Amino acid sequence: MPFKSVLSVLTDAEFAEQALSQASQFARSKGAHLDVLCLGVDRSQMGYYFSGASAVVVETTLNQAREEALAIERVAESYLRNTECRYGVETGVTQMTEVARHVAARARFSDLTILPKPYGDNHGVEMETTVEAALFDASAPVLVVPDSGKTITTPKTITVAWNESQEALRAARAALPLLVEADLVRVLVIDPPTHGPNRSDPGGLLSTYLARHGVRVEIDVLTKSMPRVSDVLLRHARDTDAEMIVMGAYGHSRFRESILGGATRHMLEQAEIPVFMAH
Repeated sequence: MPFKSVLSVLTDAEFAEQALSQASQFARSKGAHLDVLCLGVDRSQMGYYFSGASAVVVETTLNQAREEALAIERVAESYLRNTECRYGVETGVTQMTEVARHVAARARFSDLTILPKPYGDNHGVEMETTVEAALFDASAPVLVVPDSGKTITTPKTITVAWNESQEALRAARAALPLLVEADLVRVLVIDPPTHGPNRSDPGGLLSTYLARHGVRVEIDVLTKSMPRVSDVLLRHARDTDAEMIVMGAYGHSRFRESILGGATRHMLEQAEIPVFMAH
């Protein structure tokens, strides 16, 4: 399915411009409409305040969240008015516990959600929640962009992390419009099972599927030579000059809420190129 409706959710003006650059240029190159949600987040924990202070605290923190939303909106409008993409900007204010609901409600009706990297110095906790909500609550593909680096709209070399999981397959299918446009797609298989049904041709079925769509594919099979699978994947991406990684997003349930698993979290912490994910 082509990307015709793109969403970006911004919760911090400091990290807005890189995401706006990626989202606006991506939307323009695909002929898509870009919706930007500028979300001011009340990060206070009401349970920690003494009795009688709640009304004052709520008013103060909500006013601060409104100011943050307006500051992000100013950055977005200032940046986007100089681009040639079709866009709309919306502001909202929410408490931390409601971030996921706001994000999911909008991501459900977008073909792709482009978000800033959720980890790093000065990154708010709501940035991780935003990624999780789009992936797990909205079941939408997400493109996470690093805090710096060149903007990539049509990556020429893409690494697809493949382990035969449903998540990896959903990511490959969702990224198909990008894979078709790439000069080369490398299907990376790390430590395939020695007794699996596809042990004689790891990655072969996915490669055949992609090739039938006109994707130029090569298969790379590597051993887990580093402590983390994500480290092997990142090193392979660097060694092959990949401009994007496509992978399944994995998580687990905590109090009936899906949160990012350790491998996915580590990928997003370390990746220096955009990461396209689906769950």
